Amino acid sequence: MNRLPRNWLCRVMFGFALPLCACAQGSRVRADHPLTLDTHVDIPFGYMREPRFDVGTDTPLKVDLGKMERGGLDAAFFIVFVDQGPLTADGYAQAVAQAEKKYSAIELMLQRYPQRIGLASTPQQVIANRARGKLSAVIGIENAYSLGHDLKRIDAAYARGARYLGIVHVGNNDLCTSSLPNVELHETNNAVGMSAFGRAAVKRANELGMMIDISHASDACVRDALALSTAPIIASHSSARALVNHPRNLPDELLRAIAAKGGVIQVVAYKEFVKTDSGREAAEKALQKAVAAAAGDQEFDSEKHEFLPQYAAGMRAIDEKYPLATLDDFLDHVQHVAKIAGIRHVGIASDFDGGGGITGWLDASATRNVTAGLKRRGFSDTDIALIWSGNLLRVWREVAAAAGHAQ
Repeated sequence: MNRLPRNWLCRVMFGFALPLCACAQGSRVRADHPLTLDTHVDIPFGYMREPRFDVGTDTPLKVDLGKMERGGLDAAFFIVFVDQGPLTADGYAQAVAQAEKKYSAIELMLQRYPQRIGLASTPQQVIANRARGKLSAVIGIENAYSLGHDLKRIDAAYARGARYLGIVHVGNNDLCTSSLPNVELHETNNAVGMSAFGRAAVKRANELGMMIDISHASDACVRDALALSTAPIIASHSSARALVNHPRNLPDELLRAIAAKGGVIQVVAYKEFVKTDSGREAAEKALQKAVAAAAGDQEFDSEKHEFLPQYAAGMRAIDEKYPLATLDDFLDHVQHVAKIAGIRHVGIASDFDGGGGITGWLDASATRNVTAGLKRRGFSDTDIALIWSGNLLRVWREVAAAAGHAQ
């Protein structure tokens, strides 16, 4: 049996050892506000470069600095995401260039607002930023296609601050199979998991101390990651398949396996993953097609079309006819994962600005609603601190330690 140190409450609530009295220091450090960390916030390609996406101002995005400050969201992983493209030299080159736009956009945010938000490349920096009343930006990679099939780019990403590697997205890539293969390309899973390049990428990420993220991966790929990784792994934004039978969600078997390896499952507030509503899904696809056509485009582009008046009006009508998933729907998944995997293996992600958002937590300004909802469900303050950040910070430390990095 492990004996808890006297300052265990501060370690749980705030992620490191402090005297109890120090827990109250700092403008943002309050006993009723555990350190809150969202592991998945997407950013558009125009981030910080277009005035509408300057997050130091009031923006149409679900996450900007003001919304984080008002809602009590202390830290977020800002995501370097690229869509899956062809596994060709041209495809890889385009993915690398797109990823660079997002790295540089995050850096621009940090350069423009250094008094409000700082880069965190270690758990200790997340904690230190909060103690100073500053927000934290951490970087995560979604879809390792952006590596351009070059292992050296994992080192370069780590040097830029990336601390988790999301190995795949929608559509199979050169690392592993996806939970949602591209049916138009006749992709299938067929219980195929990770490629030789994927195995090499996992090995290199382990050596660097970068967390392996299996959200979006096929079940076979998840099993391979569990077998290959020498450190705990994470699901940065996934929910429970036992409650919503969606391939993006994780079955109980894999929830247990991730926990057994010491990892964490960050439950995601994405409507389709926490509530089944085929009518809403069909209505949204029809709206997207109509809005794109009206704009003279063949395909819907969220960055271009989501902020058009026609789209906003259409979404209001859809919300009225097919209500969004609610905070309670989301908390059902949190409770399920806590029950199956254990309280030390569950966390929270929004997927804001990537489709996430539910009634009760529509943007970062409503973050305190999640804490209040957890309390209503009977989670203790200690449990809530673990769910909000303690578990993820622990895994992050363990991954770094396995690579030989002192934290």
